[in-house]
Amino acid sequence: MGSTKKMANIAKDLTAGTVGGAAQLIVGHPFDTIKVKLQSQPAPLPGQLPKYSGAIDAAKQTVASEGLKGLYKGMGAPLATVAAFNAVLFTVRGQMEALLRSEPGAPLTVGQQAVCGAGAGVAVSFLACPTELIKCRLQAQSALADSASSSGAVKYKGPMDVARHVLKSEGGLRGLFKGLVPTLAREVPGNAAAFGVYQAFKQYFAGGPDTSNLGSGSLLVAGGLAGASFWLAVYPTDVVKSVIQIHDYRNPKYSGTIDAFKKIYGSEGIKGLYRGFGPAMVRSVPANAACFLAYE
Repeated sequence: MGSTKKMANIAKDLTAGTVGGAAQLIVGHPFDTIKVKLQSQPAPLPGQLPKYSGAIDAAKQTVASEGLKGLYKGMGAPLATVAAFNAVLFTVRGQMEALLRSEPGAPLTVGQQAVCGAGAGVAVSFLACPTELIKCRLQAQSALADSASSSGAVKYKGPMDVARHVLKSEGGLRGLFKGLVPTLAREVPGNAAAFGVYQAFKQYFAGGPDTSNLGSGSLLVAGGLAGASFWLAVYPTDVVKSVIQIHDYRNPKYSGTIDAFKKIYGSEGIKGLYRGFGPAMVRSVPANAACFLAYE
């Protein structure tokens, strides 16, 4: 009987996580595309202007040259894995909640929810890394197209083309996991912050630890603030992850995570580590509000 109930709970987490993830992806992907374009555009030479002056300019240029579909470039990979990604994220979180509860159904503290989020972040990083690599390669193509370093760059036709190229020419399966260290450094503290903040605001709105009767409005606000807290906690790490995953395999610009951080900070200062922060924050609030509401 106990095992049947446990499997039912896992199935519930799987289904709810998948629905929530799909809602998050559909709402947020255009903002994510603009974020990656800003993160990946090469630093301009002295006296030259950057390819994109900001998020609005990046969106305008993308729509003008690629149409609205350009804002959804790279969505195939995360769409194909959204079920698995959110199944892992919410199921691991749900199982950790069960382990930390003093008794079945007992509410968890904010700190305990943060621990559950961190654990889920570890698990989901191994799925997120190859998915993000494929997505970022496709999203960054147009941003890199005019740079001198991209003259010999590979042009990808779609997600499967990226995967085939990486497996064939960039070290096999290992190539798909380039950027795993910054992915872990993003997902672990980011999800700890997001789930902790989500629980904190749910308890605040409920006036206590029992949050079972919260309405959709409160859940939307709590979810949106949780998403914002994710990026506030880890955004520079996401910039480092993106540039490592898109750089030339044969002529790498960075030797690793620390080297990328140092070079970006050395050449562009702190603002270089926050390229694309605006669209990331604009995306995070509605996308995560939709995700958490759909999950609940």
